[in-house]
Amino acid sequence: MTFRQMLEKVRYEGAYPTPERAEEAVRLVLGGLGRQLTGDQRVELAARLPLEAARILTAEIPATEPLTGWGFVKDLATRAGASPATTRWDTGAVLTAVAALAGPELLTRILAQLPSGYALLFGRAELIQAA
Repeated sequence: MTFRQMLEKVRYEGAYPTPERAEEAVRLVLGGLGRQLTGDQRVELAARLPLEAARILTAEIPATEPLTGWGFVKDLATRAGASPATTRWDTGAVLTAVAALAGPELLTRILAQLPSGYALLFGRAELIQAA
């Protein structure tokens, strides 16, 4: 998949009016994801993304304190100066495309590395163990 094709997928998923709006969402969300992922999962995901998307992901230095899924959305909303609802929409549109590129096995390992709350952002159910 090319970066342009990825943007079209995100544009379709997010119902964005222009490719530029889809690209804004991709840059915001991939940059944020780059701050959350480390190690092999980060490298493997970058290898499966289009080159431009991989550069956005890897340009960010991983954060020392991981964020929960909701914390991730709130952080992105603050950085973008947008509402949490709009940012949650953007996050879902972008991460659905990322999940398709990652594939189920890598996505499972990525979700195992991240704190709770990310599965739904990637379009997966979040299963928790009963106490």
